[in-house]
Amino acid sequence: MVAGQLADRGIRNRRVLAAMNRVPREWFLPPHLHREAYDDTPLPIGNGQTISQPYIVALMTASLALRRRYRVLEIGTGSGYQTAILAHLASAGRVYTIERLPDLLVEAEERFRRLGLTNIETRLSDGASGWPDAAPFDGILVAAAAPTTPAPLLEQLALGGRMIIPIGDLGAQELVIYRRTSEGLEERRAGSVRFVPLISRFAFSGRDWR
Repeated sequence: MVAGQLADRGIRNRRVLAAMNRVPREWFLPPHLHREAYDDTPLPIGNGQTISQPYIVALMTASLALRRRYRVLEIGTGSGYQTAILAHLASAGRVYTIERLPDLLVEAEERFRRLGLTNIETRLSDGASGWPDAAPFDGILVAAAAPTTPAPLLEQLALGGRMIIPIGDLGAQELVIYRRTSEGLEERRAGSVRFVPLISRFAFSGRDWR
């Protein structure tokens, strides 16, 4: 069902579609929202956070062009749904995911155990500072919006690697995709989005979003 909906919206990456068919989105939602699990819309998961709509998850994931042995950094574990998709695609690699809210991280870790995902490492930290001791990364996915791209994340992107991040404020955000080449960083835009803010000393503070 998920693959059909996403293909109709232009997602053609077969590996991404297969991963999204394998991961049960309802497992990452409160029980009262299970009936809405496969609606193409973001949904609340508590603590003022949301699970992204399936199309945005697929679009961001496909933009990274992941291979099985890649090392991937995710900023904003949230429910863990996006993390699980990344873990299926980098099945012989490693996914490093950072969350700043302990309650969300504990719940996500339990879901990873239930799904038998053993290639995920988690950290409770300021996501915008990245994970320096595990860098460089072949892919970096940021699931929260910042006014500008945090420099520590760009520094941790491997040669040939891709990073996707929502850039903007609460009023207007756009997905930006970076690719590191031997000549520097390439940049392109992938459309308008709406994400919760990235709370970090390297980005906006909570006060800046009021």
